[in-house]
Amino acid sequence: MERQFHQKRIEVQLKEWAAKIGVLKAKAERAKADLKGKYQEEIEELRKKEEAAQLRLREIKGSSGEAWHELKGGVDRSLKDLKGALDRAASKFKKAA
Repeated sequence: MERQFHQKRIEVQLKEWAAKIGVLKAKAERAKADLKGKYQEEIEELRKKEEAAQLRLREIKGSSGEAWHELKGGVDRSLKDLKGALDRAASKFKKAA
């Protein structure tokens, strides 16, 4: 039960953050030329971190028995890393707006 709850929480969080990344991507596409490249770099970093978190989630889903407890820490670190990058990117985008 704990495993399923944890997986669902991660899926919901990743969907929410994917939507926020989409908003930032749209802002990057509308940015002035001098900022556009910088923003696109930020978006690319976010996408890589999002992919890493998705990979960790798939590993948990594919794990057997209690092995998911070992993988849980990696997922949590990936999520923390993605959230930090998303917060930093959002802050940079706000400052430039």
